Amino acid sequence: MRARRTSSGNSFRSPRLADALLLAAICIAASWAGRWAAGAPPAGSDANAAAAAIPAAAPVRPNIVYILADDLGYGDVKCLNPEGKIATPNIDRLAAGGMIFTDAHACSSVCTPSRYGILTGRYNWRSRLEKATLEGFSPRLIEPGRLTVAQLLKHHGYQTACIGKWHLGMDWPLKAGGFYGRDAASDPITEPDPSKIDFARPIANGPNSVGFDYFFGISPAADMRPFIFIENDHCQGLPTAVKTFFRTGIAEPSYDAMNALPETTRRAVEYIGRNAAKAKQGQPLFLYFPLTAPHTPILPTPAFQGKSGINAYADFVMQLDDTVGQVLAALDRAGLADSTLVVFASDNGCSPKANLPELAAKGHFPSYHFRGYKADIYDGGHRIPLVVRWPGTVSRGSHYDELTSLDDFMATCADFLGEKLPDNAAEDSVSMMPVLRGATATQLHDALVYHSIDGSFSIQQGNWKLELCPGSGGWSFPKPGVDDTTKLPPIQLYDMTADVGERANVHDKHPEVVARLTKLLEKYVADGRTTPGPVQRNSREIDIWKAGKQAHKPVTEPPPD
Repeated sequence: MRARRTSSGNSFRSPRLADALLLAAICIAASWAGRWAAGAPPAGSDANAAAAAIPAAAPVRPNIVYILADDLGYGDVKCLNPEGKIATPNIDRLAAGGMIFTDAHACSSVCTPSRYGILTGRYNWRSRLEKATLEGFSPRLIEPGRLTVAQLLKHHGYQTACIGKWHLGMDWPLKAGGFYGRDAASDPITEPDPSKIDFARPIANGPNSVGFDYFFGISPAADMRPFIFIENDHCQGLPTAVKTFFRTGIAEPSYDAMNALPETTRRAVEYIGRNAAKAKQGQPLFLYFPLTAPHTPILPTPAFQGKSGINAYADFVMQLDDTVGQVLAALDRAGLADSTLVVFASDNGCSPKANLPELAAKGHFPSYHFRGYKADIYDGGHRIPLVVRWPGTVSRGSHYDELTSLDDFMATCADFLGEKLPDNAAEDSVSMMPVLRGATATQLHDALVYHSIDGSFSIQQGNWKLELCPGSGGWSFPKPGVDDTTKLPPIQLYDMTADVGERANVHDKHPEVVARLTKLLEKYVADGRTTPGPVQRNSREIDIWKAGKQAHKPVTEPPPD
């Protein structure tokens, strides 16, 4: 049975409702979707009137702070991995005051796709991005007219800000006029010649265009060009220098990647303090704070260098934890802690650039007991730490052990706001409110779909996880295009209850499970959604077998040294 999308019934209704009510709801949703696309606020709309006519719990508007770590492993957080060697007292304190999700997943095992899912409630692979991530000059990934959680919250009176790593694309102005991606040929992962970019002109289609009142941060990851801070739609200076922060690229002369985390942390703390008064007067704040750490370049500040006694990555994780502590302290000082929903998560698993052998020598395993790391289809690539604190709603010291997705954020917000989402929004998002309110035996998802860096697909239903590729689909062994997988089965099936480490491929022993999960995944693709509602279009043609078939071909070139 497919998971319901809401707890209280005020935002979504079962397909078994009377035909007249269902037809009315669909018509209203279609009308409201047009209003969103036109930029009109939903306040006073027919959708609100219909929702008000249905008995519902009173809507609430908590402040929201969403902290998203970059490449932090499940096993890097002490409250999830008691055997871990890195101290994370602030994340642990957050968990003690709220709920730990022990089987939470990003929709992808790399950065850009996970962020797309968080902000849209839609699986990333439905977008134009077939595989990999965006680059620093890539045009905006979020489709025009697609509702984001920031827009939803803004229309409900929220102050909205994004501070940190964006990595969802923006349209860069060209010296010849127009914008790259709009007026020049582009695709999701190629970049223009930087000399053609006019860095003095405003950027278009960045965070401000998808619902954020304020933005400060960087366009891509901290190791991708351009190395420059952006505030709203303007670069902070001109990139007249060339610098190397793991990778080499153009840079604003004073930019130092080591300062990216401290500077964005300072800005986030200041934002909370500056907007606390408005929050108390009826304009709650939504701060989306995607961190730059512990992604490469792994550059802890001098105050944290050597602090872990393990290696630079562990030091960087401790600095990240300190950032969490600073944000929590800012909420305390502002008197907002008791009225704020705080979410802490990671966009994917730990990167192998953390120096895994060095960590293992000290007894620390970033992926805990799971196989794989960032980029992989295995759980270590997308099973992530997720902690939620919401005083008065979420019980202290609680936990949820069923499948959860980062894509569920948008439906959760709509649920507690008492809002019905349009049919063409958040197609893969399920409200977590039943669980947050204490129904921890609730199964939110019938199944989840995962995606790796090379575009390989996986689907998990209950204890069964099917992977449509012969190897990792990412950077671990067997690595597609590097390791010979021709003698491996083209698919993998694991019993995640008996074999959480994904070591015993039992696809040949359970062909009926393979067939059932394959059919379900094909349905999810064809329907354009995994939640109840009218069929929606994907943004591209999707072949769930493409990446796996490519990975199963003989390696034509020797692996790199």
